[in-house]
This record gives sequence, structure tokens and C-alpha cells, in this order.
Amino acid sequence: MNMKYDVIVAGGGLTGVAAAVSAARQGMKVLMIEKSGFLGGAACNCLVNPFMVYTGEIDGKTKMISDGIFREILDKLQVLDGLHRNKVTFNEEILKVVLDNMCIEAGVDILFHSYLSGAVCKDGIIESVSVVNKSGTQSYGAKFFVDATGDADLAAMAGCAYQIGRESDGLCQPMTLCFRLSEVDVDTAFRNHDKINALYAQFQKEDKITNPRENVLKFVHMSDGVLHLNSTRIVRKSPINAKDLSDSETEGRRQMMELFTFLKENCEGFENAQILSSAAEIGVRESRMIKGKYTITEQDLLDLTVFDDAITACRYSIDIHSPDGTGTYMHEFKPDEYYTIPYRCFVPSSGAENLLAAGRCISATHEAQSSLRTMPTCACMGQAAGIAAALAVQGGVSAANVDVKKLRKILQDNNAFIGEKRSNEKKETYQ
Repeated sequence: MNMKYDVIVAGGGLTGVAAAVSAARQGMKVLMIEKSGFLGGAACNCLVNPFMVYTGEIDGKTKMISDGIFREILDKLQVLDGLHRNKVTFNEEILKVVLDNMCIEAGVDILFHSYLSGAVCKDGIIESVSVVNKSGTQSYGAKFFVDATGDADLAAMAGCAYQIGRESDGLCQPMTLCFRLSEVDVDTAFRNHDKINALYAQFQKEDKITNPRENVLKFVHMSDGVLHLNSTRIVRKSPINAKDLSDSETEGRRQMMELFTFLKENCEGFENAQILSSAAEIGVRESRMIKGKYTITEQDLLDLTVFDDAITACRYSIDIHSPDGTGTYMHEFKPDEYYTIPYRCFVPSSGAENLLAAGRCISATHEAQSSLRTMPTCACMGQAAGIAAALAVQGGVSAANVDVKKLRKILQDNNAFIGEKRSNEKKETYQ
């Protein structure tokens, strides 16, 4: 077995980086395992851009709802001119450097180009994980583990219970291949938003467009003349089935060409457009979610619940891209509304005692996950998981027995927003 660590974090997206850096800042020796050659996860692998809602209105003032380490990431992006003036669009190449620097400064060891291939467990404790890379297969041990893979890969390998997709049939929200067009008259493209979507709908009715998505979703880019599109939709495919995932990549590129041709040949402002880039891998909204000590529900979100063991807050919409094909359900929260996410959702109800899940694979219903899955919230969940992992190691306790009051205090000391008491606060105390 290779060197033993205090904490091993699986996955180097915003969740994983936040967890690894936060644990290291608490004095832990940390290893982060990442399948790509860079950090950033969905932001950099899948070109997921921009950041979704991360602010709100509290007492009449704008407040960071996704605060703490996510604000730090934003500030570092801005210093390096990697954040658009709209404060949500970002340069993912600069983001890679920002995350590199944060890990280096915190002393996190990183293993790139490495895939988890298994976990060795004994009496409910993960002793080590195996990793496959250019050096072959290695084993790394740790006292505690954080699953920030997005797909609950490590939790599944460790025998933790999980669900996939919506409860009724196991279908997940669609996958999407993001892509970018250059040499676009961007102002004209946005001005003609309704006209483009009306023509797109007409083409669908005439079977000239096979993409089941109901509209063309586009965003600004950091560069002039470049348009970012999040408009392909691959349905009824499993993100954790290798054949389905492979077929989805091919279908995503086919839909990209279909949309590109439609825009270039029919829409003003796209006459000189060229395909600039497509994501290195397709974007996954939903797959495995652990079954935790608590499962956060849509009703918890609608009730704007502030939990006793809340570790972060969120006010992004309930945003369900139909697993069946056409249609997107949205429930938008008002500027002064938010809900919180309890620590219990990170703790598996069975399986490994020295493991926390963080990010979009926490214990949540299909509906609740559609809101909390966004990158700002995931970064905040990672921060909480990293600090909790450190507390578990320092106290020699399981994930379920972490001192949540101490966790919440450390989070607040590190500028995280964990919600404020309201009359509808849930009174059940974390056990």
C-alpha cells in the first residue's frame, strides 16, 4: 500500500477541491484523486458555464448565499481577469489555474489521470482505495474519505445504499453536451431570441430538428463573438452505464451539428459562425445519490427549511429537465428566499462509517437534487465535507458522530453562510 493519508477526496471538481483544501487547512494530510489532467470537474470537463444563482436579498441587502470558499474562488478568478463583468460567466482555463494554486498553497497532493477501481472495506470502515493510471494499479489508505465524484462512485464501491434518478422509474435528468460557436453576432442572437425559438419549434414540428429540447438555450462567453450553447438533450440514457454514456457522447455531437446547421443556415447573426469547441465530456445532471441519514425533499425546499444541522444554503430554482424528453419544470425562489442543506444528507445510512458524500450525489430526492446540484452550492458542500472529515479524524469518530455544532462554528469562522433562524426552523437535532 502507498502512503497513508488522513483524508482522501475522490473527484477534483469544485466540490472535491473545496473539500480537499478545507481539510488541508484544518491540518490534514490530503490526497485528491482526479480522472482528468486538471481540476474543475463539470466547469472544465463539461464546459458547464455560467455559475447559477449564488446571491440573495437578506434584510434588504444583497447577500452571498453560497459564501465561504466559493467567494474565495470568485475573488481569485477576478484577480486573474477570469470573471466576466456579469459575475457569473467565467474563463475555465483560468479556473483550472486558480484551483491548482489553492491546492498547492494548502498542501494537497493531487493524482491526475487516475480512476478509482475499488475500495477495501472491513467492518464498515474503508481502509484503502485502488486507483488505475499510467503507473498501473496502486492502493492508497486513509483514515477518512470524501466522495466528490458526482456519481457516488466511491460510496457505491464501499457498499453504501443509493438510488438512481427519480424515484418512480430511475430515470435521470437528461445529459447535455455543451458547445461554443465563434464569429457570431452575439447581440443579434440575443435580440432575436424569440424569433429563433419560434423557428426552432417549427423545425421540430416538421421533423427537421430531432433534439427533444423545447428551446435553444444560449449564454454569453468571456470572448467577443463567441456564444455558449447548453442545448443538446440526451434522454433515457444512464450516466453510470458505460454503453449508454458512450452512445450519449456520440448523440450529443450529432445534436450539436444539427443545432449548428440550423442556426447558421436560418438565423440572423450566425451567417459566419463556426464550431469553436465542444466539451471534452458530456455533462451529467443526475445519477446516483446516496441514501443518507436524512433525505432532503422538494417540500423541505418549498418550506425554506433551516435545519438544526444546516451546513450551507441555496436559493437556486428547482430546475427539472424532463427525463422523458421535452419540457423543463422550474420553481424560482424569490430574492429573499433560501433553504438550507443538513449535514445528515452527507452521511450514508449504511456501508462505510468513515465516508461522506458531497456535491450532487448527497441524499436527496430527484426534485430537491435538481436545485442543489449547481456548482456554487456544490463548492459550499465540499467545504463543509472537508472540515467535517478533519473533525472526524481529529476526534477519532465516525461521520455520524462528528460534532456538528463545532462544524457549523468553523464554517462560520471561514465565512460560510449556513442560514439564519426562522420561525419554520426544523427542530430535530442531528444524532
